[in-house]
Parts: sequence; structure tokens; C-alpha cells
Amino acid sequence: MTLNRRAFIGTGAAAAVALSAPMVRAANHGKPKVVVIGGGAGGATAARYIAKDSAGEIEVTLVEPTRAYYTCFFSNLYIGGFRELSSIGHSYGTLATEYGINVVHDWAVGVDNDAKTVTLAGGAVLPYDRLILSPGIDFIEDSVPGWSLASQNKMPHAYKAGSQTELLKAQVEAMPEGGLFAMVAPPNPYRCPPGPYERVSMVAHLLKEINPTAKILIADPKPKFSKMALFQEGWQKHYGGMIDWLGPDFGGGNVSVNPDEMTVDIDGAVEKVDACNVIPAQKAGRICEMAGVMDGNWAPVVPHTMQSRMDENIHVLGDATNQGDMPKSGYSANSQAKVAAMAVRGALLDTKVFPAKFSNTCWSLIETDDGVKVGASYQATDEKIAKVDGFISQTGEDSALRKATYNESLGWYAGITEDMFG
Repeated sequence: MTLNRRAFIGTGAAAAVALSAPMVRAANHGKPKVVVIGGGAGGATAARYIAKDSAGEIEVTLVEPTRAYYTCFFSNLYIGGFRELSSIGHSYGTLATEYGINVVHDWAVGVDNDAKTVTLAGGAVLPYDRLILSPGIDFIEDSVPGWSLASQNKMPHAYKAGSQTELLKAQVEAMPEGGLFAMVAPPNPYRCPPGPYERVSMVAHLLKEINPTAKILIADPKPKFSKMALFQEGWQKHYGGMIDWLGPDFGGGNVSVNPDEMTVDIDGAVEKVDACNVIPAQKAGRICEMAGVMDGNWAPVVPHTMQSRMDENIHVLGDATNQGDMPKSGYSANSQAKVAAMAVRGALLDTKVFPAKFSNTCWSLIETDDGVKVGASYQATDEKIAKVDGFISQTGEDSALRKATYNESLGWYAGITEDMFG
């Protein structure tokens, strides 16, 4: 049974049991309590910084169903053969042993905003003084006609890294000689704006090595996308004649699929495909809806603190937020987590809170040692997280600069995963 606030209050027996359990006590007794839901770039970072900088004065619980977390960032490089899957997998052991974080591998299935408790699928009820939600994304049902989560093994989304990423790579490797790979790209806004196009690059790199006569077809509802000129220049340079991109002017916004028949219908033209990556429209992870902090598909936040605009005791991070100008990326979530962690410590321990500042960079690999990037710095206003300045790689850059950009991304990956997991 899923318990949201109204269901929880209306379930007398469940409430009586929960309130009588010794683990559920008023959240202001003893140490202040912070519960973090979601152990990715936002949640793991927030949990670590709160635990580290509060010197044990705040009790931190991190709720994450998976024991090994596979980063979405760099998962495309696994598809391309540049990384082993194990290199993007991370455990929570250090957070537990070195930072004293109570890591709970379970699903959060309900939030009682009034009692300030989180209910887990296993039956535990966790009290909190502050709740941090960093659940990432879920998919909007029926956003791609013919596709549902029941179809994900035939037409993987691979937009939550791990087994789906492995499956997509295996399907690309199994394509017949001269076969067709199709991608149904998502509408804005979505996780990692350059992600689908880096993925196309990595699929092309793999096919160039093992199946050079294969073709790639992209059906895209957007007239333009992040780093568009850079990707198209790279595709022409490295994969000439392999990749066709169809934007909305060519039917990319009118697409349906048939996973059983392995066909893609693009504005009435039906293509038989050998592998298909469907990336549906996205929304905030479901726990945000359970907590009552969503407005439409996303959770609006106060930029200065990442607090929900609907519940001041809840902070929302990363992909799930509606925050302004920042893209939905791992770097963004990590940056937002540090602002939220400082705000939570300030509220619970009366420590100094400095003005919020944010930054982001998104690197993409197009081909071996051909890396590009886009990024910006941001500041908090009352209305939104606002872009202050930005930068982007340029077309026509020399190979030495592109290689340096790729190597820069390797250093960033090592740094951010250490920042997340210790």
C-alpha cells in the first residue's frame, strides 16, 4: 500500500501502529534528523556534506533502493566501449562507515508532511526535521505512443543507468550487418540535454568498429538541441553518411513505435529497425508527487536554499526540480546539493549560511579524444536560479584541445564521484 499524507492520516490503524513504534518519535527530540531520498549526484552529495560538516550533530539517513549506483553520466561511454560498466558503479559503504550515515536500501513509499515522517516499503517509518528529495526522473506515460515500461526490454530507454545500459549495448552489438538503429529523442525538458546525442555518437563509434555499414536514425521533436553544431560537425567528420537526424520539420515530432514488430512510425513512414532506444518525456521522480511538492511535472524550489515552494521542511534537488536556468545534469545536482546542505545545517544548527552559488559543465565525447563541453555559472534570485555567464566548445577546434577537453572530463568524473561517495 502506498501512503501519501492524506492516506496516511486517513488510515487509523496504520497511524496508531506508526505512532506507537519506538523508532517514530517527535523529530525534535535528540539530534536533529535529516532524511535524504535518492542516492545519486544530489542525494549522496547532500547526505555526505551534512554529515561531514555537522560533525555528528545531525543524524543523517540516506534512503536508496539500489546497493550499487551506476552513474548516468559516463554511461554512454560504456556503450561506446570507452569504459567498463564496473567503472561507473559505486557503493555506499564509505558514506556509512566513514561519515556515520544510516544508509537504508529500501523504497520510500509515502511522506506525511504534517507528522514529518517517511514511510518505507519494508514498513519502517522515519521521522525528519528536514527531508531532502533527490529522486531523479520518472517517465510520462504514453508520451511515445506504443511504448510503455513494459516495452523497455525490447526498446530500452537506458536513461537510468545499469541493466538498461547493458541491454542497449548488447542490442547494438547484435544488429545484423547493415542494420538500422533508431533513437526516439525526448522533448524538453529532460535529464542531460546533450545525453541523447552523445549516445548517438557512442553507438556510431561502436558500429563503425563492428558493423560499419549500419545506419542510425534519430526522430527528434525538437528543432535544435544542446551542442547541435558540435555534434553535427563531429558526425560528419567521423561518421559521414551513417547518421540521419529528423527534426519536427521532417516528422520527428510525430512518432509512434511497435516494440513487438520492431517498427518506428515517423509521420506515417514506417521503418523496420534492428535496435531502438526510446527516451520518453520525463517528470520528477514519484516520491515528489507523494510528498505534494510538484507543480505540473516538476518540483518548484526556492533558489537560495533549494526548499520546496510548497513545504519549507522539504528540499528538492537535481533532475526533479523546476529551478530556473540550470540543466538537469549530475553536475547541477551536485552543485545544488551543497547549497541545500548548507541551508539545512544553518536551519538545524544555527550555523552561517553563505549566498547560494551554482555551476555546471556538461562534457560529451563524440569520438576517440574528441571531447566537447558546455557550461555556466549561476546565482540565486528570488524567482529562479539565473545564468550569469557561460561557455561552449567551438566548431573547428584542433585535436589537441579536443583531447584536453576529454581528459578534463575524466578528471571531473573522478572528482565528482569522490565528492558524492567519499
